[in-house]
Amino acid sequence: MNFGKSKSLYSEALNLMPGGVSSPVRAVKPHPFYTAFGKGSKIADVDGNEYIDYCMGYGPLILGHAHPAVKKAIEEQLEKGWLYGTPIELEVKYAKLITKLFPGIEMLRFVNTGSEATMAALRVARGFTGRNKIIKVEGSFHGAHDAVLVKAGSGATTHGIPNSAGIPADFVKHTLQVPYNDIEALADVIEKNNDIAAFILEPVMGNSALILPEKDYLKEVRNVTEENDVLLIFDEVITGFRVSPGGAQEYYGIKPDLTTLGKIAGGGLPIGIFGGKKEIMENVAPSGNVYQAGTFSGNPLSLTAGYTTVKFLMENGYDYINSITKELADGIRDQIAGSNLGNEVGSIASMFCIYFGKTPKNYSDSLKLDGKKFIEFFWKLLEEGVFFPPSQYETCFVSFAHSREDIEKTIEAVGTCLRKL
Repeated sequence: MNFGKSKSLYSEALNLMPGGVSSPVRAVKPHPFYTAFGKGSKIADVDGNEYIDYCMGYGPLILGHAHPAVKKAIEEQLEKGWLYGTPIELEVKYAKLITKLFPGIEMLRFVNTGSEATMAALRVARGFTGRNKIIKVEGSFHGAHDAVLVKAGSGATTHGIPNSAGIPADFVKHTLQVPYNDIEALADVIEKNNDIAAFILEPVMGNSALILPEKDYLKEVRNVTEENDVLLIFDEVITGFRVSPGGAQEYYGIKPDLTTLGKIAGGGLPIGIFGGKKEIMENVAPSGNVYQAGTFSGNPLSLTAGYTTVKFLMENGYDYINSITKELADGIRDQIAGSNLGNEVGSIASMFCIYFGKTPKNYSDSLKLDGKKFIEFFWKLLEEGVFFPPSQYETCFVSFAHSREDIEKTIEAVGTCLRKL
């Protein structure tokens, strides 16, 4: 497989951008490939190599690349303009649809990224409660803003340590951490701290490999937070519209106080959304004294792409995409059974992950996975024409554009690559 042009581009990029990339995970060694175009379930690079894509833009492209309905809607909007700086009718239509689908969202605001959504949700939680501290889960990613860019601590009550240069320790001194799937640790932290505004978590962890909640964990989280007047924030940037029309909160039957959305909500264009109970959200300016603003918030193109995508999901249901994902996960398990690597597979709805090690229950478990072996697997898989996200700690995504032929080819390719390791 030829990567000549990609190598050349990366060599230039290293002198122009930090690490040669616009986001760290793309800096796969010894070089990334550079995409020329995507269509349906496939992505093609500048050297003419084509891959079945299970990254799907890290989740947003649930309909596949360049879906005709989304493309048409964007083209129609382009004729009308792409930024006004005024309210538009689609804001109201899309907000109505989201509040109908998500049990925990009565009122919302459109923003531009998932990071912006989580940052605003935490600000609102603090403003509403008048408290300063927040709790997050070790290993959960809620964007690259200061309050949540924190290393995993050792022990349930460990205070935050900045995970990046440039963040003063004072910025994260109010960020506490607990392990995922550990209700006792959460209860203990809440009991020992009387200034907690909110607990923010991914209901399904997607950035430390795919980690699923154990039985009744989310229900117990809801009970503990309610009993102690701590707001519960579900970060559904990944799971929103992915695991069900109403996200993980619908799937698991849990109603959080605040919710953040992104990815699929923008149909492949940048978007973020934060919303929740009306009594909380009415504290956001101009209704209240929690300030939040943005020039590109609620822009016509992102709303058009997102609304079109979500309407497609409502009209077509999830049976097909969930069934082919199950077929893929089951087929990979069969291939694993024939290897001696000890791999396991996790999946939910249209998300899946191959673990080079035991299925993790929390961040500490995920750190035991063999990331180096996964990268070897990643490159061998590329040679077979299949693209997985280039990290053991990312999650794979299936789209409606994937065919059963794609699934069969992928299962065969995974088996071939595992046997070569």
